[in-house]
Amino acid sequence: MKLTLVAGLIAGVALLVGSPAFAAAPANKNSDAVAKILNPAQELLKKKDYQGAIAKIREAAALDKKTPFDEYTIHEFFCAAYAGAGNYAEAAKSCEAKLDSSFMPEAEKPKLTLTLLSLNFQLKNYDKAIEFGQRAIKGGFATEETKNLVAQAYYLKGDWKDALKSEQPVIDAEIKAGETPKEQQLALVLNACIKLDDKDCQEHAIERLVTYYPKPDLWAQLMFTVLHDASGNDTNTMEVYRLMFEVDTLKNASDYNEMAQMALEQGSPGEAVKVLDKGFQANVFADQRAKERNTRLLETAKKTAATDQANLPKIAAEADKAPTGAKNAGVGLAYLGYGQYDKAIDEFQKALTKGGLRNEAETRLQLGIAQFKAGHKDEAYKTWKTVKGDPVLERLAGLWAVHAKQG
Repeated sequence: MKLTLVAGLIAGVALLVGSPAFAAAPANKNSDAVAKILNPAQELLKKKDYQGAIAKIREAAALDKKTPFDEYTIHEFFCAAYAGAGNYAEAAKSCEAKLDSSFMPEAEKPKLTLTLLSLNFQLKNYDKAIEFGQRAIKGGFATEETKNLVAQAYYLKGDWKDALKSEQPVIDAEIKAGETPKEQQLALVLNACIKLDDKDCQEHAIERLVTYYPKPDLWAQLMFTVLHDASGNDTNTMEVYRLMFEVDTLKNASDYNEMAQMALEQGSPGEAVKVLDKGFQANVFADQRAKERNTRLLETAKKTAATDQANLPKIAAEADKAPTGAKNAGVGLAYLGYGQYDKAIDEFQKALTKGGLRNEAETRLQLGIAQFKAGHKDEAYKTWKTVKGDPVLERLAGLWAVHAKQG
């Protein structure tokens, strides 16, 4: 006779992994001896008396003479009974034996394969979880969750490289499709990069996390790496500070002081005043000597800004007469520091049109910042895409675009 199982018999597994289905066996006959024992076992399963059912199934398993189909059916019953009883370790063994049987219907293999992936993952049998996940991937029925579980299994067993190989393509496909990757996915990639001590991998992973989940601590972590990359180049360091100030990750008294001094040296006294004012408001200069030193610096910045602003129209007129755009770029930076963004845009554009600039990538970056601050986001995005020639400035342009999209 043919014995069947009903879908509701695995409520325990359903709660664990969703709604996997342990479907009926193929149309074959069991031996009379096995059927005689499993008939009451099936009734016990229907009543959710899983322990009683397990006892009866064990009786059938203990019989000496069993056909291959009897063995398959016994595994099928054990699979459902152990799952219902919450004994997932034994359920996994029996369900796997059922899956690998020649009697297992092809149409039912995908669901049971995914169930075994989830069961083994839950049991921390990561090698087995990976095995069933790979079966699903090769069989073409793996879901995003399947692939994520495989990547997590690799990570949890300490195989960081395969964790990356598994998760990165999933994330790339989601982004290409216009979807937002889950934070857990991006964090897994970052942690794998950290375990591998791969600096470039880490920075790329942090950028993606900041792009989709812009938390202050992630921005701070990212800007620290960019600041390190800019070390030794005052122009680039100042541009890093400028973005740090914008995204509120400038926290140390020394950074406030250095940014203010650089702003003064590079011709942006208005910016120096803003930076120091914010530093005092945030009470970052807790040490008395730091307070005194930065108070003096703030007084200098204010005096310089007052003189600069008074002379700026004359300087701008002289810049217009200059054969190159270098002076216009300087005037644009000054206007940017004073928050006069439209005037800054005009000067930067003149500078780029004339050419002959000391650092064209820097001017393009600053033009994009002025456009963004003036409310012209679309124009800013286009400008930032033209920042070329300096890896740090190119990266900063991309990060300004990320920040602008979040604002």
